[in-house]
Formats: sequence, structure tokens, C-alpha cells
Amino acid sequence: MATNLQKSERIVRSEVTLLKDQGLLDLSTAGMTLTAFGESVFLDLESTMDELLGLHFLEDQVQQKLGVARVIVVAGNSDQDEWVKQELGRACVNELKRVAKPQDVLAVMGGTTLEMVARMASPDTTLASTTFVPARGGLGEKVEIQANTISAEFARRTGAAYRLLHVPDQLSEDAYHSLVLERSVKDILELITSSAIVMHGIGDAKRMATRRDSTEPFIETLKREQAVAEAFGYYFNSSGEIIHKQRTIGLQLNELEGKHVISIAGGHSKANAILAYMKNRPSDVLVTDEAAAKELLSH
Repeated sequence: MATNLQKSERIVRSEVTLLKDQGLLDLSTAGMTLTAFGESVFLDLESTMDELLGLHFLEDQVQQKLGVARVIVVAGNSDQDEWVKQELGRACVNELKRVAKPQDVLAVMGGTTLEMVARMASPDTTLASTTFVPARGGLGEKVEIQANTISAEFARRTGAAYRLLHVPDQLSEDAYHSLVLERSVKDILELITSSAIVMHGIGDAKRMATRRDSTEPFIETLKREQAVAEAFGYYFNSSGEIIHKQRTIGLQLNELEGKHVISIAGGHSKANAILAYMKNRPSDVLVTDEAAAKELLSH
């Protein structure tokens, strides 16, 4: 803790003792834990700390710059600290609980960011009546970051129902036309299209292409055309123009109309990707972190 806070051990010990004396912390040989009272104080202080850190001011600035209806900024830089990713996840889950209605269908994309969001989900009366579905096929990526896995994890943690879409992430034209005619695939696609809420990440174009084992000529094409962002299988340049679209089964950009779209992306390195995607594809809500917000405002 002293290392993370960049404080001396003596100062940290004195602060910990103060918190213990106030009934906020429990100490044991296993370490330190928040008491129930400590946790309630911690959560109650969230709005105050956001104000002190200037996060509300950042939210307003990013909202105006991107034209997004609602922006949520959490403290820190998720490129450097794992706990910031957890805060992004917690903020996204809180937004989901705020807008979800009973019986809604909730579509989620795959990726490392959405994996963390799912981990932060918790039981909720409204969410328990909903159904989680993958927004697109994902077979071919690591199992833990596939949209199917993330949908199931959301459902497990919230008590909701879920459906799976067992198709590859990238398809040939013949395979695509064949699969969409399958009865089981058509049924789940209709359910996905009916979703009321969509949660997705915004990726760095070159990193996403590499993660999907794209061919070297394709990666060179992305470099030549200066691709900076990826979302829903679409690659965007810095002007927000689509320069490539993968052939995938699932939600397409033109099917987002009328849905409550929550975009999640954080870290200093994601600023360019966020700017590019938001230029022509604004979401209802952007959940990001302090480092990304400050970097994109500097452009």
C-alpha cells in the first residue's frame, strides 16, 4: 500500500490506525478489510471525491467535445493500474442498472474491457428479469473474452437468463450466407436485433487486428489507410470514416438506432480510438477514465 500510494510506511501505518479507530477498517493477520460501515462511507464519498478530483468538470468537457449525451469519467489510468479497469466496470454496471427495464434484452460485445465489466456485475432485481446475449459471434478469440462467455458471466452474477451464438468471429462469404439461413442462428439473431441496450468496447485498430490473427497484408492495409479505431468489426480512420468492415454475424452499426448504446474505453492509449469512433458514431453513454479524457481533450 505504501508503494502504491508513494508514501512512507510510517505515514500509511498512522492513517490505517486512524481508520481502524473510526470503525472503518478491520485488521487481522490476513490483512486489512473494510467494515460494512467503512464500505458505506466509501460509496457515499464517491460523488464528493469526483468533485474534488475535478471529474465532473472533465465529464462536461468531454460531453461537449464529443456530443455524447452522457459521459462518466473514473479516476486514474487503466493502461497502468488494474483497479482503474475495475472502476470502469463498476461505473458501467451502475449505468446498466440505471437504464435497464424488466424483460429487456441486453447485448454485449467481447473483449478485455467487457470481461472486466462482467466481473463487476452483482445481483439486481431488474437485471434478474432480463436476458443477456452476445452482440456478435466470437469463436476464435480467447474463450474468456468472447462475447458468449461474457454474456454468460453477466447472467451468472445478476441472476439473468442468457442465450449463446455459436459462430466464428470472421467468416467467408459462402459460410456467412449459409449460417444466417440456419434456424437456430436466425432465432438468436432476431433476439440480438431486438436488444434494448448494447454495451461495447472501442479498440485500437492495429492491436485488434493482431489479436484476431489477421493476415500481414491486411495489417499493412490498416497502417497504410491510417486506421486508429475498431468497434463492431468496423475499422475507422482518425476522421471517423469506415475503411474496412469484417464479415461477421451479429449487430451491425446500422442496427443501433433506437437502442441505448454504452461505450466503454479507458487508458491514455485509447484517446485516438475514442475520438475517431465518436466522430460519426456517437453513443448514448461513454464510460472512460481520467487519462483518456485528458488526452482526448488535448487534441
